[in-house]
Parts: sequence; C-alpha cells; structure tokens
Amino acid sequence: MTSTDYVHVASRGSEGLAEAPSGVFAVQAGISPRLYNNDLAPTNRESRHWSAYSIFTLWANDVHSLGNYAFAIGLFALGLSGGAILGALAFGALFLFLLLTLSGFMGEKTGVPFPVMSRIAFGVHGAQIPALLRGGVAIAWFGIQTFLASQVLQVVLLAVFPGVRGLQSGSFLGLSPLGWITFVALWVIQVVIVSFGMEMIRKYEAFAGPIILATFVALAVWVLVQSGFRIDWAPTKASQGGDVWLKMLGGASLWVSIYGTFVLNFCDFTRGARSRKAIVKGNFWGIPINMLFFGVIVVVLTGGTFTLHGKVITSPAEVVAAIPNTFLLVLASLALIALTIAVNLMANFVAPTYALNNLFPRHLNFRRAALISAVIGIVITPWNMYNSPVVINVFLGGLGALLGPLFGIIMVDYWLVKKQRINVPELYSDTVTSEYAYRRGFNPRAVTTLVIAGALSLAFTFLPVFDAVRDFSWFVAAGSAAIIYALIADRRGPFHDVDGAEIAVAATH
Repeated sequence: MTSTDYVHVASRGSEGLAEAPSGVFAVQAGISPRLYNNDLAPTNRESRHWSAYSIFTLWANDVHSLGNYAFAIGLFALGLSGGAILGALAFGALFLFLLLTLSGFMGEKTGVPFPVMSRIAFGVHGAQIPALLRGGVAIAWFGIQTFLASQVLQVVLLAVFPGVRGLQSGSFLGLSPLGWITFVALWVIQVVIVSFGMEMIRKYEAFAGPIILATFVALAVWVLVQSGFRIDWAPTKASQGGDVWLKMLGGASLWVSIYGTFVLNFCDFTRGARSRKAIVKGNFWGIPINMLFFGVIVVVLTGGTFTLHGKVITSPAEVVAAIPNTFLLVLASLALIALTIAVNLMANFVAPTYALNNLFPRHLNFRRAALISAVIGIVITPWNMYNSPVVINVFLGGLGALLGPLFGIIMVDYWLVKKQRINVPELYSDTVTSEYAYRRGFNPRAVTTLVIAGALSLAFTFLPVFDAVRDFSWFVAAGSAAIIYALIADRRGPFHDVDGAEIAVAATH
C-alpha cells in the first residue's frame, strides 16, 4: 500500500476525547484522498455543540433578512391584507418546518456536509453537480448581500463623518472609493469569521440573533408610537373572495422557494447538532413561531408607516433612515449590517466553501476554500450583477430553478429508496464495488431525473404561458423530480446502515 492509498485522520486522543486509538491511524484503500479530508469527514457525536438555541438563532437571523422583509412587504402590492399575509407566512412556515426538519435529520444521522450527502443519490463523483449548483447560487448572493450591507455602512459613515461625502465621487469598476472601502471592510469581517470555521459561525449567529430581534421590536414600537397605535391592515386595495386564498397559497409557495437553497444544505449545520430533539425544538421556535413574529413586525412597520406618511415602504431600511436621532439611526443601521453578515454567513458562505472543498479535498481545507469563495465574490463584481436584471433573473433565476429538482431527488433517495440506511464510510470510497460508485461514480438515474425535472422547472420559471402558476414553480420542480426519481430509482440494494464513527473527526468545521 502506498501513500496514495490512504489518508491520515487525527486521533480522538489528540482531540481530547475519551476513546483514543493510537496517535494517528491509516484508513486503508477504499477511503480515497480524492473524496476525504478532515472538513468533509463525518463529525463525531461527542464534539457536536449545536443546541436548539443555536439552530433557533440561525432562523432568528435569516428570517429577518432585509430581502425577506422586502418580499413580505411586496405581498401587500399583490392585494393581500395584513391578515392574509400572516396566513401566507403561516402556511409557508408549516411547509418549511416539515422540509427543514427532514433535511436536518439527514445531517444529524450521518454527520456529513451537503456535498458528501449528495453522493448518496448522485454518486461519489456525480455529487459535484448539486454541490456546484448550490455553491454557484450562494457565491453570487454572497457578493450581492455584502454590497447591499456596504450601502447601509455608507449611510452610517456619512451620518457620523459628513466629510467622507467627497469619496462618493468617481468610480472604479462600478464602485466609488467610499463604496470600495465599505465593501472591502465588510468582506474582510466575514472572511475572518469564516476562517475560524463553523463553530465561530455558530457563536456569531448566537450573538447576532438577540440583537436583531431586539432591533426589530424597537423599530415596531417606535412606528406604533409615532402612528398613535393606528395600523392600516390593508394599505393597498385588498383582494376579495376565493382570489385571496389563491394568493395566500401563492405567497406561501414563494416563501418556501426563498428557502429552496437552505432546505438543500441544512445538513451543513445539523451535522453539528446534538440530537434530533435539538433540531425539532430549534426549528419549531425558529420557523413557525419566529416567522409569525416576523409577519407581525411586517404588518406593524408597513401599516404604521402608511398611516403616518400615506405610502407603502419597501424595506425596514426606510424606517431606519427616517429616525431623526443620529445616534439611534447609527445603532439601528449597525444592527442591520450585523443582520446581513449573519444571513450571508449561513446562507451564502458555507455552501460554496464546502463545494470547493469537495472539488479539491487534497489541496483545500475549510479556511482556504472560504478565502477562494470570498475572492470570487469580489471578482464577479456583484454590484454590477445586482444592477443587471438580465443577470439576476436569467442567470441566478435559472440556477435557482434547478435547486427544487435537486431537493426532490435527494429526499426521495434518502427517505424512500434507501430508507435512511446509509453506509457512511462508503461515501468516501471510489472503488468500483462501493455502494455509491453507481456507474463510474455517477448515478445516471439521478442525473436523468435532474435533466427532465430541471427542464420543466426552467419552463415554469421563464415561459410566459406558465405565468398563472409561476408562484408554485418550486413545488412543481421538487414534486416532479421526486415522482420521476421514485419511479426510475434502483431499489435493488442491498443498502447497508453503517455509521462513520471510525473515520469521524471533531466538529470544528
């Protein structure tokens, strides 16, 4: 056996755990260094620290993102009243609670990140397809969200240091000098946080969550006081009759599609979860309860400001900008920046980091892959992407349309075909006899399903003939992929249920 036939795994003893094999042990041929490194390895249960509170704070940050507020406020323009919007969010939250709990259980059982999880359905090499699709969408949005946060930071700097206004003149690659300063500053902050791994992300989310919730409660109270506790529950002309229910369900479906990325790679986080109970409890408080709280804040901010000014806001940032006290405006703006960073880390930074790690496991680790992801996030000049409707709607919309089919395939394969019987060590084997070798490392049935359901999803996304049902496109895409794959999947097995304890490492990344 040569050095290329095995990989070295840090011993449990060196990680301060009770069980301690000899200092370093070799995992024999079959565990391929092309598929395995310490960041892609399964996590051992002793080192998992993600509690119900940790998972709750993920949602406390992500649900209250500025993009989500813009979406929910936009539902008023579709003819929904405040009560109907709460109903739409409630329906969406129930769907998401189910989908994210099932997705989260996969990570808790296996301890592996999304690219490795994808090997179960797509094969050890075919898994690059879902990993890169998910990572490609995320890396673009990482840059865009950083750009949007940098604009809020510019407002803060102008309020505190009016003299920097001169830095807004001039342009290089589409950004002013002040734009570059604020963008790079936030870029560096995020790179530093991610460079310390998933544990640092967990700690940042736990820190930011209460701040975000307190900030939005304070904004809502301020608007209530300013409006004399009078809220207009229907600032735009509301729909009537059966049309209301159709639009509510459409809004719920769109709300689920927003999380079409997260339901795929939630295992990146739950691989560090202490138990299934922690996932259920964290999801319960973070999804249905927190999302209804979010809906109440939306109604108060929108209805209250409409009572005050007679116009519908498009974002909470407008409420913050209207605060007459500079000190309070700066505090609220900094909270929005902290929120955007929290959302960016969990939704848009982790996925491409693992995707790149999976692509080059011999040469990359979590920190190096994170840095490369961040560099790509600058090189693509995301501010130019954001200002281009073609790029946002066609490129990102097209990639996003393929995430629904991926979810349908992976969930059916895990829960219905293999029925949770996963041979974790074989996920790192590229031998022809491996359970996940399929055909040269690719599962042709999964790829075929993705092509067929992906084409249908793209048609629903872009063809005008489907305008009437476009709101339900994610469910159509995921559902069609699930049905097709359930019909053509190879169910012959045998499927073995083997944990990854012998090749597991501490959950530091």
